[in-house]
Amino acid sequence: MNLKRKLLSVIVIVSLGFGGCVTLEQNPVSGNKRAYGYSWEQEVQIGKESDPEIIAQYGLYENEELANYVSQLGQELVEVSHLRRDDTPEKFKNTPFTFRVLNSPVVNAFALPGGYIYVTRGLLGHLNNEAQLAVVLGHEIGHVAARHASQRAMQQQFGQLAIIGGAVLGESFGYDGQSILQLSSQTAQLMFLKYGRDDERESDALGVEYAAMRHYEASEGADFFTSLKRISETQGGGIPTLLSSHPDPGERESTIPRLAQEWESKGYEQNILDKEEFMEMIEGIVYGDNPREGFERDGMFYHPDLEFRFPVPNGFQLINQTTAVIMVNEAQDAIIQFTIDNQNETPESSVRTFLAQEGITVIEQQSFSANSMNGYQGIATAQSQNGTELKLKLTAVGYGGNIYRFLSYTTSAQFDTYRDRFTTVENGFSQLYDNAILGIQPVKLKLITTSRTAPFSSFLPNELPMDIKPLDIAIINQVDLDQTIQPGTMLKIPVQ
Repeated sequence: MNLKRKLLSVIVIVSLGFGGCVTLEQNPVSGNKRAYGYSWEQEVQIGKESDPEIIAQYGLYENEELANYVSQLGQELVEVSHLRRDDTPEKFKNTPFTFRVLNSPVVNAFALPGGYIYVTRGLLGHLNNEAQLAVVLGHEIGHVAARHASQRAMQQQFGQLAIIGGAVLGESFGYDGQSILQLSSQTAQLMFLKYGRDDERESDALGVEYAAMRHYEASEGADFFTSLKRISETQGGGIPTLLSSHPDPGERESTIPRLAQEWESKGYEQNILDKEEFMEMIEGIVYGDNPREGFERDGMFYHPDLEFRFPVPNGFQLINQTTAVIMVNEAQDAIIQFTIDNQNETPESSVRTFLAQEGITVIEQQSFSANSMNGYQGIATAQSQNGTELKLKLTAVGYGGNIYRFLSYTTSAQFDTYRDRFTTVENGFSQLYDNAILGIQPVKLKLITTSRTAPFSSFLPNELPMDIKPLDIAIINQVDLDQTIQPGTMLKIPVQ
């Protein structure tokens, strides 16, 4: 959570319909004309408008050399894609592509229409060589080239998407926070758009094709998808985002090598692995959640960079997002959201501006003081989309040059039940003094080169940081714990 430069709304559910109209245009991959929800020019504009919102929501990983490395590889793959071929219409050929590395521990990659491709640091840490990255980037380029988002938009012209920012918060209330939602309707639609499995299979094939045409060992992509399957298994069946609507990982493990072999039979030699260069590029990358961006321990949330802390109520789950900290109870009928308000200069103006929104009825508002900090708070009601009356408490505090804001809400009927817990969190906001926490550092990947033949588990340190398990490290190295490792093998070991 890098609150210094972020804003976030109430995390809610918003019903959205796809805009645009059906248009008949060419598919750059097949060359045929078909119906799309957007023209190509609209797709390019959508990507251009949505890109800054994605950056604001997730943040860029601050490593310029790594960002340039990913971008250069991506651009090389674009040059052999269907968008750059001799018979491709100029409007496709002239569309630039942008590649970005997002500061997220989640293993994910995605594309926006019009040539915007994103990979997370979490994904990069789970790859073992440049060939695997080439297949992943090629897969996302394939989504853009085949215009899958525009196809899905056309198919869902009259449908609706549930936009959920972190867990199930909005499902309980249906509160309409569109006026203060961080992502626009358009970007939110794209972020939560799920491709069909046929789209994913086509992008898998295109990813292999583009990687093979650049002479990468495209079959390596299968090992990464095996890793995704293992992540799913360790999470009790929870599917990583990259797998949410994709073909079964087992299917991909066999299909990707077969596709690679087909391109080799067509004369495309695949001899580039580039493991050493890739591994050196990701050495030092942050692994997992970065505690400097906030973490919970023993019922307290700490933010070392911004030097504050506040309590987490018993029975509430904490969700630390890039732009907000969300706390939701087990019954999912009470929510506390913590953000920075960087549009108002005082706690009072922060609260008054928020409560002045249409549809909010103010009950009371007043100044208050806690932990030597001055603030302002108000209580109000609002109607949810389904007609339920909500009661909310808004508290703003000035500290360290920022205006911090707690928005706590539940149904009016239950407000008195949760009011004390809301107040405990707000009044518990205080300066962080603990030097051990102030100095905590993130876990990073360190490279080691083995000098002996031994099981993988023997190369692990006796104590692992931040609740990391031995199996987690085996997965990021794409090996088994008892697998025999040969001398000269490069391994990624998380250290803090």
